[in-house]
Amino acid sequence: MSAHILIVEDEEKLARFTELELLHEGYAVQKAFDGRSALEEALKNEYDLILLDIMLPGLNGMEVLRRLRQEKNTPVILLTARDSVMDKVAGLDAGAVDYITKPFAIEELLARIRVCLKFRAPSAADRPAAEEEGILQWGSLRLDDTRKTVRWDGQEIILTNREFLMLKTLLENKDVVLSRETLLDRVCGYDYVGETNIVDVYVRHLRSKIDEVYGVKMLQTVRGVGYVIRSE
Repeated sequence: MSAHILIVEDEEKLARFTELELLHEGYAVQKAFDGRSALEEALKNEYDLILLDIMLPGLNGMEVLRRLRQEKNTPVILLTARDSVMDKVAGLDAGAVDYITKPFAIEELLARIRVCLKFRAPSAADRPAAEEEGILQWGSLRLDDTRKTVRWDGQEIILTNREFLMLKTLLENKDVVLSRETLLDRVCGYDYVGETNIVDVYVRHLRSKIDEVYGVKMLQTVRGVGYVIRSE
């Protein structure tokens, strides 16, 4: 089954160009041209990935992303002409899985899409109904790798795909200190082009959603090496 991608872009020529390239690659594509219709479309339907422009009429892309994250974990790649470090950090902090600046080479966008989809959570239609395996636990935290959910005492914790992969990797290697390079390879893939400090960003996200909310110190830093989750 081909991946279903939503393009959110108010420049219709760019949206059409991107659509044609994605269709050529075999993806199913839908377009939205403003923030409000994009949010409605993203919440109403299931997408494997959303390409989201930040500067949009109606609602800007950051607000669309913020509201989407209240209900869904659909992976989002931000597309924007704003390329400052703070803009990138803000986008990642809001829940985007990647960030690409305009103008971009279509080959780079397609490569980033491939990496993102490689690690996407399978949809409910892709999973056997009776599948009950892949459970990882730490205290009151329960990670279900089959359903791609994380819960604390039954309360769901909303994570992005890469946050989920980061947590899963650390839980699978309890008491083993994993370097930033190892985590980067596991979470972003060997063909990811970027700095290892992106790992620190994802760890900070996890701490804000787990450690700080539930008053624990699950994710531990080993200075100069990397990160570890110790056995309880």
